[in-house]
Amino acid sequence: MPKKLTKRAHVILPVDLVSDIDKLVGKRGRSAFLTELAQREIKLRRQREVLRETAGAWKAENHPELAEGSAAWVRQIRALDTQRFEELERRREGK
Repeated sequence: MPKKLTKRAHVILPVDLVSDIDKLVGKRGRSAFLTELAQREIKLRRQREVLRETAGAWKAENHPELAEGSAAWVRQIRALDTQRFEELERRREGK
């Protein structure tokens, strides 16, 4: 696997925070730890932004199948799958 490009960045952190990070991951694990946290936070912020941008796009009137709730709809779909499977089994057995 090719090595990812990296860039050294000067970051100032409170002493007690660095100490807590070191207790968790050790001095040699700081960069990986902070990289993982930063990537996770970026992903969350991007997801939140998309949610804000698309707010109101879902209209209940466009999805009448969910009027009784998504759990009821899932049960209905699963029941149809079960019926279809049983029908296929009967055909396969020649009944």
